[in-house]
Amino acid sequence: MQAQNLPFNPAALDAFVALVGEPVWRVRIADIVGRAASGPRLGQEVRQRHGLELAIERLRRTPARPPTEAELRAAQLANYTVALYRRLGVRGKARLRQRIALALTGDETLLPLFHLLRNAELQQGRGFEVSFAGLDSGAPFDLLISRGSVQAEVVCDVISAEEGRLVHRRAWSHLTDLVAADLRDWLPGNPGRYLLKLTVAQGLRLGEAGALEDMRLRISRLLHNKGRRDDNGAAVLRLDPLILAHPVDEPSLLNLLRADFGPEAHLAVTTNGASIFAMAARAGRVDEVAVAVRERLAAIAPDRLTGQRPGILAMFVEDTDRREWRGLRDRLELEGEARQFLAGTAARPVIAVTCASRCEMFGMPVPHAAEDGELRFRNPAHPAAKAAALAPAVLSSV
Repeated sequence: MQAQNLPFNPAALDAFVALVGEPVWRVRIADIVGRAASGPRLGQEVRQRHGLELAIERLRRTPARPPTEAELRAAQLANYTVALYRRLGVRGKARLRQRIALALTGDETLLPLFHLLRNAELQQGRGFEVSFAGLDSGAPFDLLISRGSVQAEVVCDVISAEEGRLVHRRAWSHLTDLVAADLRDWLPGNPGRYLLKLTVAQGLRLGEAGALEDMRLRISRLLHNKGRRDDNGAAVLRLDPLILAHPVDEPSLLNLLRADFGPEAHLAVTTNGASIFAMAARAGRVDEVAVAVRERLAAIAPDRLTGQRPGILAMFVEDTDRREWRGLRDRLELEGEARQFLAGTAARPVIAVTCASRCEMFGMPVPHAAEDGELRFRNPAHPAAKAAALAPAVLSSV
């Protein structure tokens, strides 16, 4: 298939990889693939987290295969990166290459860079002239947008929803992979349907390997001792029969459990023939994702904005799924916390806060994604709040 017949530019993908070097890229992809093989559930989390890198690699290796919408969006942003690199000066080029190199290290991702590029696209589409002040001149903010004589500084920042959770999703995925391995030996000798309820008072995090192994051992002891309850200060475990009115497949069972345990519950199902072992975990408190966003806003505003121009804090909320993201919007949690921030002294240079997620980045339709590509909350107390030239970038969207 000829490049001109493809919905993306394969040469631009190769040029993107060349910015850090083909050997570095190969090592990175091999590392992601290796981590994704660590277990079925944790592997799925790894593939989702590093979906941008994997999408670029798939398109490079199999360009004739029709791309998904997410893959096409990854290719477009990679293309934008290459085009931007060619326009930047010497120092800007060096800073961009440093950002890409960092994005391909450890647990980092391309999302912060692509969030920056997507915000530039949004503002250009609204009629603003956009300069990459952070890359070009080392400014503390990322973008300088202007229309006529009016300018605004834009800070593009990424926060993980995990910062507002006691039980981290990747930690839960790792734990359930460990338990599923144990259940492969236990379930054949103990056929039936089981529901293990966990109340995790002190939380569960991926970096706390000892806590994960301790929880695994507690579950294993409970099963092998044929117990019903294990209680300590860290978590309460309760094993009950799983009562089902009729046979259901795994997706339907997960939906039933979600209805019973609520949107914040962490769920997993392991089967062996007709036997079923379901796990449902709740943290010791409700998730505070929107609170974590507010705290991040307060932390970055003084350091990233100069106060010489109106400032926009453009937040990307990572590690949410469509259900959680819509819930944060529908329950007005993000709006409430953003407006609480805007009412404080730290928000004096801030004219607006915006929030987006993967749903907006990858072009999912409403209601999964917010209209106009982001949520916006204007600060009515800012002196430039009613400036007509800035309205498309700052007017509240809800």
